[in-house]
Amino acid sequence: MAKVLLIEDEWQLGQIVKDSLEMRGFEMLYAADGKEGLRLYQQEHPDVVVLDIMMPNMDGFTVTAEIRKTDKYTPIIFLTAKSQTADVVKGFELGGNDYLKKPFSMDELIVRIKALLKRFNDHPGVKEIEEGSVAIGQYMFNYTKQTLSRNNATEFLSHREAEILRRLYDNKNEVMERKTVLLDLWGDDNFFNARSMDVFITKLRRYLKDDARVQIVNIRGVGYKLIF
Repeated sequence: MAKVLLIEDEWQLGQIVKDSLEMRGFEMLYAADGKEGLRLYQQEHPDVVVLDIMMPNMDGFTVTAEIRKTDKYTPIIFLTAKSQTADVVKGFELGGNDYLKKPFSMDELIVRIKALLKRFNDHPGVKEIEEGSVAIGQYMFNYTKQTLSRNNATEFLSHREAEILRRLYDNKNEVMERKTVLLDLWGDDNFFNARSMDVFITKLRRYLKDDARVQIVNIRGVGYKLIF
């Protein structure tokens, strides 16, 4: 039974969501503001976090940033009336995994929660990569600390760079599908997001250039493959 932390300042909506998810078999934790939500997260270690953006005491962006300082893995879904592109992009940049625009259907929320839980639980390299550094050729990649090291030189990665490299590592020597990553990290596989992803891939290639055995190969029309 998955444990869901719901952080929502609209009390009536919060109770509806809480009751509906409990009826579907989820264990629910509820907080009516960001500060209390962060406290519950730190105390209860939920399997997934569902939170509003605009809240008193601490907004959803700030809560997400605080969670991602120590936890790069727990899925986060934003519930928001804010649907402008800049707000959506900011949410994903801070480490959010999905979002739903209000008003939303309960069935859609449940489907998205289950999809995120399955996606993260099914990653073959998650346990290994969460427990410490892993070798990529001559490099050591620490996903939790977001660092890539070689010969006592360390590159500090952005959140999105670390997320893409983790997915490449999870699928090492196999194709990492471009569309899947775009939907996971950007929320949309449109042309502009695809170009943004190309920029991040170029950066990762530059970080890894000093080991000729390590390559990120472009599989035209499909995605990328990390070879080492």
